[in-house]
Formats: sequence, C-alpha cells, structure tokens
Amino acid sequence: MLAPDDLNARLRRLPQVDEVLRGETGQRLLGRAPRWAVVKAVREAIDSLRAALRDGHVKEVVIDEEALALRAEALALPSLRRVLNATGVVLHTNLGRAPLAASAIARVLEVARGYSNLEYRLDAADGRARGSRHDHVAELLAELCGAEAALVVNNCAAAVLLTLSALAAGKEVIVSRGELVEIGGNFRVPDVMRASGARLVEVGTTNRTRLDDYERAITSDTALLLKVHRSNFALVGFTEDVATAELAALGRARKIPTMVDLGSGSLLATESLGLGSEPTVQSTIAAGADVVMFSGDKLLGGPQAGVICLTRSLLPLVRSHALLRALRPDKLTLAALAATLELYRDGRAQAEIPTLAMLCASEIVLAARAEKLRALIKEATPALRPTVIATRSAVGGGALPLDEPPSFAVAVTHEAMTADALEARLRQASPPLIARIADGRLLADVRTLADAELADAARAFAFAAQLTVEETKGASRAE
Repeated sequence: MLAPDDLNARLRRLPQVDEVLRGETGQRLLGRAPRWAVVKAVREAIDSLRAALRDGHVKEVVIDEEALALRAEALALPSLRRVLNATGVVLHTNLGRAPLAASAIARVLEVARGYSNLEYRLDAADGRARGSRHDHVAELLAELCGAEAALVVNNCAAAVLLTLSALAAGKEVIVSRGELVEIGGNFRVPDVMRASGARLVEVGTTNRTRLDDYERAITSDTALLLKVHRSNFALVGFTEDVATAELAALGRARKIPTMVDLGSGSLLATESLGLGSEPTVQSTIAAGADVVMFSGDKLLGGPQAGVICLTRSLLPLVRSHALLRALRPDKLTLAALAATLELYRDGRAQAEIPTLAMLCASEIVLAARAEKLRALIKEATPALRPTVIATRSAVGGGALPLDEPPSFAVAVTHEAMTADALEARLRQASPPLIARIADGRLLADVRTLADAELADAARAFAFAAQLTVEETKGASRAE
C-alpha cells in the first residue's frame, strides 16, 4: 500500500474529463466515436484508475488510449444488432427466429422510406374512403390457407388473447389437460385464457383425452372447444388425444366453434423439407376447425405476427373487438408478411425463404460449407485448430421438438484457451458469432450460417484468437 502522502499525490495527478478531451488523445478519440461515448469511456477509465490507486493495484496514472477507443466504440454500438448464428438452431428465439427473405427485406425498405397506403384505398372513386390495414394480407392469407377469412395481430399469443376475448369472455372454454402448455417466456395457455375473461374447463388426463371427455363437459355456457398443438414438446408412450376433425364434428353437432392454436404453423408439408410430420394450416382448416392461429416468424419464415384464420361468421366478432387496435401489426410487419406470402403463392418459398432453405439443406451442401469455413478459419489464424465433424441441428421455435436434422459443424480449439473462453470472445466480435459448446468443444454449426456469412465467421474467430495473443503478451510483460 502507498503512504497517504504518495497516494494523494498520485490521485491529484488524475486528469479531469475535460482535460483529456481537449488534449491530443481526446481529439483522436472524438474522431472514432460520438462525444457522449468518449466522455463516458474517459470518465469510467478515470474512476477505474482512482479505485486501482486506492487499492494499491497500480502505482502510476496511465491513460490507455486504445482501450479508451475500444470502450467508446463499444458504447456507441446499437443494443439490437446483427449476429452470426452458428448454433444450428434454425428458429432460435433468442436470436430473432426467422430471417427474412430478400424480397421481404426489400418490401420493408420500400414502405419504410416514405409514406404508404396503409389505411388508404387507392381504388376509391372519390379518393376519400378510408381503408383497413388488415386488407393488405387478408385475401392472400385466406387463399393460401384455405380459410374463409383471415386477420393478423402482432404475435400468436395476441391472436389467442384476442379470439378468446372476442368469442368466450365470461364463458367456458374446454381444453385437454395434456394441451395446457407453457412455451418460452413463461407464456402459459391457462394464464392467457384467464386474462381473456374465459373460464377454463380441463378434461381428460395429462396423457389421455377422449372425445367423450369433451362431450360430457359441454354445458349451455360453453363457448369454445380448444385444441392446442403440442409443438414444443412431445408425449410418448401410453397416450391418446382427439383429432381436429373429430373435435370439429362434435362442435358442429353442438353448435360450438372449434379453435386450434397451431403455434408454429406451416403452409408446406414438413415431410417435403426432410422433417417429421407437422399438421399444416390448410389440413387443420380442412379438418373443420372454425378458428386456427399460428405464428408468422416460425415455420412460415416471415416477420413476428399472429395469424388468425376463421370462418366468415366469426370475423365480425373478432374484428370489432376493442383489443384489436392494441394488438394490430404495424406497416413494416405487414409489408414483410405480404412479401413472404407472395413467395408461397408464386411457388418460390422453399428456394427463397431462408428458414425453409436452411431446414432442407442437404448433407452434401452442409459438408462442403463446413469444409470451406474450416479452411477460412485455419487461414485466418494458425493459433486455432478447426476440424469438421458430423453433428445434429434443431428446428427450434417450438416446432418439431423430436427432429434433429443431421448437419456438420467446425469444432474449434485453441492452444491456450478453453471452449468457454473462446465462446465468450466470439460474442465480442463484430458482428458477434454465437456458437454452442458440446462435450467440451466449441462447435460452429453451418446449417444456420449462410455462405455469404462464412468470411465474417472466420474473421470473428481471428478476432477472438488475436485478443488472446495480445493478452498473453501483456501478462508476460507484467510478470
């Protein structure tokens, strides 16, 4: 520890923030980052030096200009920004789920850069008729899904809340105990039902529910028969549930609408993507469901949205409900959704929607991509040891939980760094690379990396390795 006089002398030598900004160091820093970020970085550095002097960890007042620049640049980065997904989870909720198709991105830019006819009818005779934002996608959705009518809100949970509020507030909704699911973010079906004002009536058991369980529970106060697709988990073994067609037939006989929450709904047969069987939106509607809802940013491959397909007779009840205004989508969501739906209409979905392209990528393509990434990493830095291995990916987004499509990954090790340390370094790169760790090795699964992203991925590994080399040298000098 320093003597009090020595400590006070050193503390007095700490510069003021304005003093640093006026000097050559400050002027160079202001050329690399906004003033507010430089001010904050300088203030943090001075506070850190003051604490280190008092604790005896340093003896001299030295301002590290490069460290300040890096901190100021980091502060100026946007909180929400692009990352590279090397986890192999295609619909990764934490990483934003479905990437948009190029045509959807172009449509968003076109609508965002100026005004649009969001709620204005261009075909009105007098030019004064107000339009509805819902009309931009309703007809195309109904056509693609085989529905009588369609409506869009801001996510699937909102779709459930709105329809239950409009069709069953203060009344009973019958649902199987085996379908009272919880998905990400602590979203629980029973909680949403209570928020809507509907009264939950549970039937059957966790693993077995029969048609007569629903039938016996029907009363004069029953408003809906609800079926929730178990999209993010599976029941196996001694199980039984009621098919949509059976439940819808019961509903028609008793004049009670049947509602199906598909969660991650698909417009394509998932078998055509090389995956397991998932009920499509079209087959669910064809089976007789009166209301079907699903997400826009999962297997559909579009923006976050909640799609409601319903019969024409129920549409006025839902569309006139006060909640719709609170839950309605914005113009950018509608632009991206319309462009995505047009790809389905035009037969270009599987080739141009990134989610579908990733899910159906062949092992030959993935192996070649992994080898290319391995070579780029090896070329970027000799300190890393990359090897290509076979692995398994995941669909994610609460879809097909038992499916693990075969894939390839680059397993990367460093001569002086653990997998955990390397993973943390990669998250500091620009753009950050998000990988996974399995059996003590860091894996970069190429199923979720586009060919155009491989060079950025290699640079992220080079960045991580270079940081380690510099720190190792610094530690040696300190010793």
